[in-house]
Amino acid sequence: MRGTVGELGEFGLIRELTSRLTTTEAVRLGPGDDAAVVAAPDRRVVASTDVLLEGRHFRRDWSTAYDVGRKAAAQNLADIAAMGAVPTALLLGLVVPASLAATWPVELMDGIRDECQVAGAAVVGGDVVGGDAITVAITALGDLGGREAVTRSGARPGDVVAVTGWLGWSAAGYAVLSRGFRSPRAFVEAHRRPEPPYHAGPAAADLGATAMTDVSDGLVADLGHIAAASGVHIDLRSADVDVPAQMHDIGQAVGVDPLHWVLTGGEDHAIVATFPPDTKLPARWRVIGAVSPTSGPPLVTVDGAPWDEAGGWDHFTHG
Repeated sequence: MRGTVGELGEFGLIRELTSRLTTTEAVRLGPGDDAAVVAAPDRRVVASTDVLLEGRHFRRDWSTAYDVGRKAAAQNLADIAAMGAVPTALLLGLVVPASLAATWPVELMDGIRDECQVAGAAVVGGDVVGGDAITVAITALGDLGGREAVTRSGARPGDVVAVTGWLGWSAAGYAVLSRGFRSPRAFVEAHRRPEPPYHAGPAAADLGATAMTDVSDGLVADLGHIAAASGVHIDLRSADVDVPAQMHDIGQAVGVDPLHWVLTGGEDHAIVATFPPDTKLPARWRVIGAVSPTSGPPLVTVDGAPWDEAGGWDHFTHG
């Protein structure tokens, strides 16, 4: 495809984007009308929204448009799974400059569509607007399938803390890219295209998870949200957290303790949950800590001690 977004025009761009979409059984009416219609058999719809801004959440010299699409969809669909719901639909709000090559938003949509297919969802609508900076706004919907939503506020003293998915891989990949390198490729790709364990969220709900979240801002920070909402103390055991050998190699090369990436790196969108202590967890779950009562403010500790560094990402304290 040649030309720019401005040359293609708003409705031409919309036609190009919607022509690339697939659908699912949950979609009763897709793009093309004033609004979409998505089946909600549970009669409760789980919804989440997020925004990615060029220069803050992605860089075009590091990631292709397709990569950005996969990442944008993944971080929203993971929120749905972390509530114990099955993702069903996604809506896209897109701001792009008129001078942008028309291939960029088309490849972005391909990435969003393909990530939706991994999660079993579909893009059902959205809007495009001209603007100075590329902004990708996503709203994701999901169905609880008769389950109760698993929130952050249900953790109880005596529960175990378990995680499934990758931790620290995206942060290690970011460290590699920020130093001008493109390998080890597995970590760079983890930063460009996270792979959330979507099916683990509903499965955890079925196993009796008492609280759950995806690790978007960092393990310590996100477990801090659970501790605060539940009014408990959570202690992590660093020896039980997986730090791959190659991550140790990257850390040695750049002068960073890889445990820092595992505990504070976000954007892998692993699922972390608390479970009653007698829960028989599948092999994909790794027990990394425990919940206990607190006589003071709710907090997260590592090996019994407060974590000295920032626990993760904060959009208003990071440049």
